[in-house]
Amino acid sequence: MDVKTALAERKSTRAFLDKEVPIDVINTIIEQAKTAPSGANTQPWQVAVLTGKSKTNLCNKLEETFRDGNKGAMDYHYYPTEWAGEYKERRRACGLLLYSTLEITREDKQRQLDQWALNYQAFNAPVILLFFMDNFLQKGSYMDCGMFIQSIMLSAVEHGLATCPQAALGEYPDIVREELSYAEDKLLLCGMALGYEDKSEIVNSYRTPRKELDKMVRYFS
Repeated sequence: MDVKTALAERKSTRAFLDKEVPIDVINTIIEQAKTAPSGANTQPWQVAVLTGKSKTNLCNKLEETFRDGNKGAMDYHYYPTEWAGEYKERRRACGLLLYSTLEITREDKQRQLDQWALNYQAFNAPVILLFFMDNFLQKGSYMDCGMFIQSIMLSAVEHGLATCPQAALGEYPDIVREELSYAEDKLLLCGMALGYEDKSEIVNSYRTPRKELDKMVRYFS
């Protein structure tokens, strides 16, 4: 598979088959992804791989906390505190596209709640990857980790796997650190659902649009 194909096929998958992913495949993906660049070769990324009971136990705690009405707080601000302009419009369009695909109406608050709760189960994927870095590191390391995470997603495509990068899995960092015995100085960046796509599920049928080049690129000569 070439890079062009992997980039085109990668998408945020929200329904997975109940099929185990071999640990050697997971290790190969991470091994390939670790060639991602990082400033001064710092390689700030740290990865937790959860399957089986460890995944189930953590997911259940996260969902229970969410359903109890605790909004949680990430270790850093992923999103702006106030949305405006084109960013607000695209965020709204993204949510509407998901709900319209699933035929969830604006009035059906329970289905909306249940759909969001699936985030904390990693959409029932067989594997969760959680990404950490030391909390004294600065913004450049966030960029480094982003390149590492994208590399994982592209490698996963080559291995016939699907992914969904999830900020939601970072919304309760204290619970995650306690459950996995990570120290307080480990910053939780996000998580990722990993597994085999269930192509029969309609939630996997839609794709979010991307901007045209003339809306994002300026040329100088």
